[in-house]
Amino acid sequence: MANTNAPILQLKVVLCGARPPIWRRVLVPSTVTLNRLHQIVQTVMGWTDSHLHEFRTGEARYGTPDPDWDEEGEVLPERRVRLGELLQRPKDRLVYEYDFGDGWQHDVLLEAVRPADKGMKYPYVLAGKRACPPEDVGGIWGYADFLKIIGNPKHPEHDDTLAWCGGSFYSEAFDAAAINRAFHGGWVPPTARKA
Repeated sequence: MANTNAPILQLKVVLCGARPPIWRRVLVPSTVTLNRLHQIVQTVMGWTDSHLHEFRTGEARYGTPDPDWDEEGEVLPERRVRLGELLQRPKDRLVYEYDFGDGWQHDVLLEAVRPADKGMKYPYVLAGKRACPPEDVGGIWGYADFLKIIGNPKHPEHDDTLAWCGGSFYSEAFDAAAINRAFHGGWVPPTARKA
């Protein structure tokens, strides 16, 4: 995303129910649509955008309305709503749910509103902790079982489970620089550049 003069929102995205916590702190322009925020959350968390999703705040639901399933007005089009319309003051929040079968709920908390830095590119990940669970692992409870199985080489499902997830999984892995490269290639933020 190009530089912007819009206020920048510092968000903390937390995967609900994960113990220890799985979270990301990310800067995004207030002008991004919820559709773009969906793409940002997919990237910062490590999901593969293989399932349906929606945002909720209060009673309002935002996503991609499906005329075959949704009553008119039940799900508001996420492409028409800018994040700054919903999150305006620190402590404002919304829920992002991904994969209705596994039910991955994320708390999206507005921590701060900042002026745009002309030398920065947004979105930009500041920090985070722990790897995103594998897709289709069975929600937060399935993820807990998954970690127990891969952590016990004597478990009868250990080898099959490791093979299913690609041969290895490190639950503590998190690399903000790699996520920022996914957004911006080889760009380096001004604060990281050598004088």
